[in-house]
Amino acid sequence: MAIQNSLSYFTSFLSTPKFHFSSSNSNSFSAIPFRTSRSRAFAMQFQNATVSVAVGEDLPENYADWLPKTDACNRRRAGVLLHPTSFPGPYGIGDLGDQAFRFIDWLQQAGCSVWQVLPLVPPGRKGGEDGSPYSGQDANCGNTGLISLDELVKDGLLMKEELPKPLDADRVNYSIAADLKDPLIAKLELTDFSWLCLSNVAIACPWINSSASINIEDCWLEDAAYFAAIDDSLNTFSWYDWPEPLKNRHLAALEEIYERKKDFVNIFVAQQFLFQRQWQKVHDYARMKGVSIMGDMPIYVGYHSADVWANKKHFLLNRNGFPLLVSGVPPDAFSETGQLWGSPLYDWNAMEKDGYSWWITRLQRAQNLFDEFRIDHFRGFAGYWAVPSEAKVAMVGRWKVGPRESLFNAIFRSVGKINIIAEDLGVITEDVVQLRKSIGAPGMAVLQFGFGSDAENPHLPHNHKPNQVVYTGTHDNDTVGYKDPNLCPIIPFFKIRGWWDNLPQQEKSNVLNYLSITEEDDISWALIRASVASIAQTTIIPMQDILGLGGSARMNIPATQFGNWSWRLPSTMSFDSLNTEAKKLRDMLSMYGRL
Repeated sequence: MAIQNSLSYFTSFLSTPKFHFSSSNSNSFSAIPFRTSRSRAFAMQFQNATVSVAVGEDLPENYADWLPKTDACNRRRAGVLLHPTSFPGPYGIGDLGDQAFRFIDWLQQAGCSVWQVLPLVPPGRKGGEDGSPYSGQDANCGNTGLISLDELVKDGLLMKEELPKPLDADRVNYSIAADLKDPLIAKLELTDFSWLCLSNVAIACPWINSSASINIEDCWLEDAAYFAAIDDSLNTFSWYDWPEPLKNRHLAALEEIYERKKDFVNIFVAQQFLFQRQWQKVHDYARMKGVSIMGDMPIYVGYHSADVWANKKHFLLNRNGFPLLVSGVPPDAFSETGQLWGSPLYDWNAMEKDGYSWWITRLQRAQNLFDEFRIDHFRGFAGYWAVPSEAKVAMVGRWKVGPRESLFNAIFRSVGKINIIAEDLGVITEDVVQLRKSIGAPGMAVLQFGFGSDAENPHLPHNHKPNQVVYTGTHDNDTVGYKDPNLCPIIPFFKIRGWWDNLPQQEKSNVLNYLSITEEDDISWALIRASVASIAQTTIIPMQDILGLGGSARMNIPATQFGNWSWRLPSTMSFDSLNTEAKKLRDMLSMYGRL
């Protein structure tokens, strides 16, 4: 009897299992085992099907349609890197006017769903930054140099007759552009702003959409306004040289500045709303066209900034406010002595005690501006290179431990889900990889870095990962190279040698063999094809490479201070004239499943 009961128990597991199909709103298929009186069965769900069948029985007639569905969050996509300053236009610098909308139209035409920009912060003007968006005067303000004068005319804030004469400039000269635009923006008839003051109110005007509002109670805007007012009053190199009451933010001194510079402060705030409104209009249009805007966030901020002046306790400064240690990287492919960036380093211990409030505010602002954003020098959160402030070269620095998961845990608790891309280039140790994976952020690969070593090189396409963003090159790389000028007669002068013509012969051979091309092929488009064919979910291509431009169109040369950030599309070129490039790119994206 005992044997019979045991046998019955054993054979119950061998009996025919049942499959139960139940009603569900889910688009996915699932099979859940359950036990009936005579068999072990499964609850199987797909869309709205409700069926119960046993092994060997017929499945529903539409069974062949039960195909797996791709998660929209994991779809393959492609985009273009082009900073707004590089748009063509009549006033010496690209802006947020008509060309921004035409570029979004072109992206849609080309099948692209991502537009990557560089940081939108105001570039520093006193430290020799020469327009660098990575050395901004404030981490959260917008660059008012991007304000479109033509859009101000449409808003009735400027008269058409007040517009300056067109400036034919194929490269940005930030000083000239500022001299041209700043006085006009500063003297706007902003009568609706006359009541503005630093109080806990939201600014609104009949011509400002509510979605463009910023709360003045946001401390970053108040700090930035005061900082700019003081900076405008004093002819000093940095806030370190300000009189002690202003340097250390004594209340009476700040009140005196406000009374003396009230108009300046109010106009400063108003201009931030002008920027916000124009950017929001561009951002809304991009969303309507199915284009996600990917921003860029430098990990560090400049010393002469409202961020450091107003938050000294969060930075490694001595008692007088001078940096103890500054940022940089050890010797790398760009410099034999390393790169000395010179930004003050964070006091991570002090920031942790404060709940990382400064970073939380910064991330909230980034979410307001972008759909997703890249954090430059992500590796600094795991371990950062610290250089004594008196050093002349970066190679004398030392590695120090970063905040790691502690920072991101605090951010996620306060901000929620954020779409971060981790710039994980350079010296990437295991702790950087683990930190990136722990927060689910995609890393980066750059094809130009792939051909100088062996088959294990992480930048070669066969080593790419799905959760990655692959570039032909970034803003720090040379352009790939120029094509036959007869194929692009609009821009025949961009012929300075690019990445391809500067490669050693052995590396060139590696490229030709790997891509199965000859020297007669268009190297720019060969690299673009390799990037869009990659397994990486996202591909970003600099506009210069789509146009096949040479080194004259390079955006930045790391470890150099002057002559960067100035490239623009020629005034003779319009996005309407780039239909051939749009079709070629769209066909390629279609072939590799990125539409």
